[in-house]
Amino acid sequence: MKAAVYYENGPPDVLKYEDVPDPQCHPKGIVIRVEAVAIEGGDTLNRFGGPLMTHPHVVGYQAAGEVIEVGSEVTNHKVGDKVCTTGGWGSHAELRAVSAKTAWKVPNGLSTKEAAVIPVTFGTADDCLFEFGRLKAGEVALIQAGASGVGVAAIQLAAKAGASMVIATASSDERLEKLKALGMTHGINYKTHDVVEEVMRITNKKGADVVVDSVGGATLQGSILSLAYRGRVSSVGQAGRDRQKMDLSTLMGGNRTISGVFLGAEINTDRVQKSITSLIDRVAKGELKVLIDREFPLSEAAAAHAYIESRAAVGRVLLIP
Repeated sequence: MKAAVYYENGPPDVLKYEDVPDPQCHPKGIVIRVEAVAIEGGDTLNRFGGPLMTHPHVVGYQAAGEVIEVGSEVTNHKVGDKVCTTGGWGSHAELRAVSAKTAWKVPNGLSTKEAAVIPVTFGTADDCLFEFGRLKAGEVALIQAGASGVGVAAIQLAAKAGASMVIATASSDERLEKLKALGMTHGINYKTHDVVEEVMRITNKKGADVVVDSVGGATLQGSILSLAYRGRVSSVGQAGRDRQKMDLSTLMGGNRTISGVFLGAEINTDRVQKSITSLIDRVAKGELKVLIDREFPLSEAAAAHAYIESRAAVGRVLLIP
């Protein structure tokens, strides 16, 4: 099969389009013919500095397509099913082997392109807001990196849950404009405005009850300083690639909390399995929307990664084998 691979960590141009052996089907797994790859922020981070679990390494958490092989112990999938899948690596390829437990059927009427985006992206946003952020109706949500995949999902989920304000940050006014239709009530261009000052101005000095922060680094300290009394930060990534720098004493005065969030740690639990199934159904029914910014051929994975790192995208970028 063809795959986007790399032999060493580095910038996007370490990605090469090459022939590699087809994946083997585990007795408890399935193999899919990939129709769409949703490039996750974690994919670019792993390419930049993560462990190479295979040689050459095929990176990637998330992809959707058609089941072409089923393991001997699998009863919930069959050849011909359309599914969206997650896994630790292997999405950037024509074929993908995954555990049957981390594959969800694509409902009728939902494209595999849309479905490819949902499990990790929407599941992470849901956990950040509700499982760890404990967002309630009437509270204020701040979504850092609102134009990212997780950001787009979190804005919608917070708005649907009855947040009194959904504040989002992005790198340009143009990107913020595209988020209004999703439920964003206030946008902050972090290139031209101080985020903490703007959050306090918008909320009349109250602050945000829940912050979803997928950026980390210096942004994470700003998220803490943007919190209301008893506010909660869900820290879910290091898209900014800066070392985490924060003053934990800034949590104490307002009885604030910070939680690290990693959906993969609980992906096999009944709670997360049911949550992702529900999110897929909500997208299929039109209650939630997937934003696909651009599509690239799998052979142009390096260009797709570079485009993501330019921070021009709003929503997810797809690779099409």
